[in-house]
Amino acid sequence: MVHVRRRDEGVVEVVLDRPDVLNAISTAMAEELTAATSALGADRGVRAVVITSSTERAFCVGADLRERKGFTDDEMRRHRDITRLAYRGVLDLPVPVVAAVEGYALGGGCEIALASDLVVASSTAVMGLPEVSVGVIPGGGGTQTLARRVGWSRAADLIFTARRVDADEAYRLGLADRLVPAGEARTQALALAALVVANSPVGVRSAKRAMRLGLDADLRAGLEIEDAGWRATAFSPDRAEGLAAFAERRPPNWPGF
Repeated sequence: MVHVRRRDEGVVEVVLDRPDVLNAISTAMAEELTAATSALGADRGVRAVVITSSTERAFCVGADLRERKGFTDDEMRRHRDITRLAYRGVLDLPVPVVAAVEGYALGGGCEIALASDLVVASSTAVMGLPEVSVGVIPGGGGTQTLARRVGWSRAADLIFTARRVDADEAYRLGLADRLVPAGEARTQALALAALVVANSPVGVRSAKRAMRLGLDADLRAGLEIEDAGWRATAFSPDRAEGLAAFAERRPPNWPGF
């Protein structure tokens, strides 16, 4: 249901693979996603993660409502604990995460994209958080990540109305960062990841950490977070290699960690 494929130069592809139900997130799938992100987060050789789908019909349509329908209240509470870990696992990855969205990215599927750092959406993408239409609220971080990505009022519009947006509107609102032709989201997301891993792994991780931690800090505190990140990189082997490569007019061979 969740497959990990290692590619060149530290790029790892995480494939959502329940095509018969458009990657609806079951308990088992959530557990597999948590296990995958936990392992990748601990692996210093991983430099970028791309989340893709095994079907171009959908990135992920969210919770498996057929499974949930039969839950007792206690089972629903246990399921909630499991799914929270899955979304948080994506959000907490220390390296850049790119979501490649083809087709539907709804509910929890949209929240996986929102937990990513960059979203590459094809012209077939349809995104939204429809949870209030079935009596709940977004529970995979969407009430927080959407507002941080597009602003409070735009997030309120999407969440309160439960409406879906097409690829053009998603791009205009800032739900998607890059808009590509149908069928090209995965290819373009992998190409974007390749641009990321051309840079210092120490620098990129430190930059992401500073940016993420700074989101909830005031400017003064954020600048202190940035300074700590700068100090972590300024005396690293990566910086020495970067300067040497620049002076010698050659591509850097990053030592990394």
